[in-house]
Amino acid sequence: MTRTIYLVDDDDAVRASLHTLLSLQTNLVVRSFRSGDQFVAEVPDLDPGVLLLDFHMPGASGLDVLQAIRDQDAKAFATIIVTGEGNVGLAVQAMKAGAIDFIEKPYQAELLLTAIEGAFARLTEDSAAAAHMQQAAAKIAALSPRERDVLTGLIEGRANKVIAHELEISPRTVEIYRANLMTKLGVRNLPEALRIAFAAGLIPPG
Repeated sequence: MTRTIYLVDDDDAVRASLHTLLSLQTNLVVRSFRSGDQFVAEVPDLDPGVLLLDFHMPGASGLDVLQAIRDQDAKAFATIIVTGEGNVGLAVQAMKAGAIDFIEKPYQAELLLTAIEGAFARLTEDSAAAAHMQQAAAKIAALSPRERDVLTGLIEGRANKVIAHELEISPRTVEIYRANLMTKLGVRNLPEALRIAFAAGLIPPG
């Protein structure tokens, strides 16, 4: 499977060095950008990938780029900040803005490649989580309004009789709606239904 890595650095020598190093890796497509502005302009058309991002650049800085991709689709990129030695405070600031790691210049090739592998693993996890959320949301969307009302009651821990009273229907009708929603969600019991509801965002975390 081909993976994509984006280099965003205004230093031609740094980009060339990184490009040479990364081109030796298998199944890796490397794309270079000489400015943050150039990268941001192309973000809507780019495939998901790992972003190696310089912090200090003319025009859009590393922080500006992080803000821009967060406004569009942050999960499409796993960002590693490449910063000058001693700029740990700036790296922390960048990680608060969405970067997942940072590498200090001058970097060791082995350390950089390890960080990149970690970033690709994180990207894969995020993609899987997003797909799971979409699948759960699609299942919830297939429920009728009444089935969703019953599910909400179950989420809140109410008994069938209580749900029936609140919805002004019979307990037997609640049982029918409950059976139908279980079938539509493709689950066999309430805990499984609750997991789908949580993944779809019906149950707030915490």
